[in-house]
Amino acid sequence: MTDRSHSRRLGALAALVALLAPMAAHADDAPRLDTGDTAWMLVASAFVLFMTPGLALFYGGMVRRRNVLSTFMFVHFALAIISLQWVTIGYSLAFGRTHGGLIGGFDYVMLRNVGSDLRKTVPHLAFMAFQMKFAIITPALIAGAFVERMKFSAYVVFALLWSTLVYDPVAHWAWAEGGWLYRLGALDFAGGTVVHLTAGIAALVCAVVVGRRVGFPREKAPPHNLTMTVTGGGLLWFGWFGFNAGSALGANALAALALVTTHVSASAGALSWVLVEWKHRGRPTMLGFVSGLVAGLVAITPAAGYVTVGSSIVIGLLAGAVCYGAVLLKERWHYDDSLDAFGVHGVGGILGALLTGVLATRAVNADGGDGLLAGNPMLFVKQVGAVVIVGAYSAALTWGLLKLVDRLIGLRVSEDDEREGLDETQHGESGYVM
Repeated sequence: MTDRSHSRRLGALAALVALLAPMAAHADDAPRLDTGDTAWMLVASAFVLFMTPGLALFYGGMVRRRNVLSTFMFVHFALAIISLQWVTIGYSLAFGRTHGGLIGGFDYVMLRNVGSDLRKTVPHLAFMAFQMKFAIITPALIAGAFVERMKFSAYVVFALLWSTLVYDPVAHWAWAEGGWLYRLGALDFAGGTVVHLTAGIAALVCAVVVGRRVGFPREKAPPHNLTMTVTGGGLLWFGWFGFNAGSALGANALAALALVTTHVSASAGALSWVLVEWKHRGRPTMLGFVSGLVAGLVAITPAAGYVTVGSSIVIGLLAGAVCYGAVLLKERWHYDDSLDAFGVHGVGGILGALLTGVLATRAVNADGGDGLLAGNPMLFVKQVGAVVIVGAYSAALTWGLLKLVDRLIGLRVSEDDEREGLDETQHGESGYVM
């Protein structure tokens, strides 16, 4: 072989390598399945699902004995009906290709086109399943406002319509890449706006439209089983690690941050509520402790992956005190939010969203944003706008849906049925046989 021929071949090889190098680099940049991330997302999905039975225990212990099973039914039935709604149309409306930033299309109806492709480093199907658990628990949270007096049939219709017309669009606004809140730069790490604000505002509207329980506030309705409520609160605390740390969508440093801020905020919320209650009422209570920890969990949810651990202490302390004060409002204003769904979830969600705009920092998450204390007041302005618009949207749609369901089948059971208890009159069974 001549030197000239050898040089030509080396030149051709060098040209081929140069041609293929960008392709190889592009392939390296393409998302790849990560089995560790996938395993964590599957576990986190199970954690979040566990929160729904936990919520049933949390709510069930606070009602009167004659309504414990009906309260369980309100919460658990969402597992069935919203799961089917999600796979048929809900996921597509929330995460399908955007239409003007307002709603997803029909790309994923019946999970069509949801298969082995990836969302970041996990299978698309795993991402869908994780998001399903958020959709399930949200209408169940609203039930805390109207337990002991709403028809079960009315709840089923309302929950299905509300999830489709309120939850799915708001999830698209905040979490889908084409959603208008997402593009605006408003932050909601794990559902403070999408889950707790929408559900909490809806709960307040339900309490007003459905009306007060018979005898309220003259007749007292103390919790029939606080040990059940405390157990449910513990399960919520456990499941919330999947709720928040799972929203990192991977087994990574961001998930670790979200897990720690979640736990610390819950602890600070429990401490704060108990101390304020102790000062105000003269006694610390177990119900106050578990209510405070849930308030801390709610408030940290939108901020969990955007703030420092120190900031999570501030969020929890404020949540416990502010939500305690919000719960007292129903005594002054005489609306019957039976289990304080608005006072804890609505107010906690609002507080958390606003504090995200104050305390967020790119130092812990470059994909987030700097808040007011980091020198960026615009993020706080965006958070305020998101809270106002989402809250107004949830309130208006909830009111309209309640009026529609009332006209079609009626919202409330009769006074006699309410006094006998919904377990017997709605379901023909009893939680306790004495």
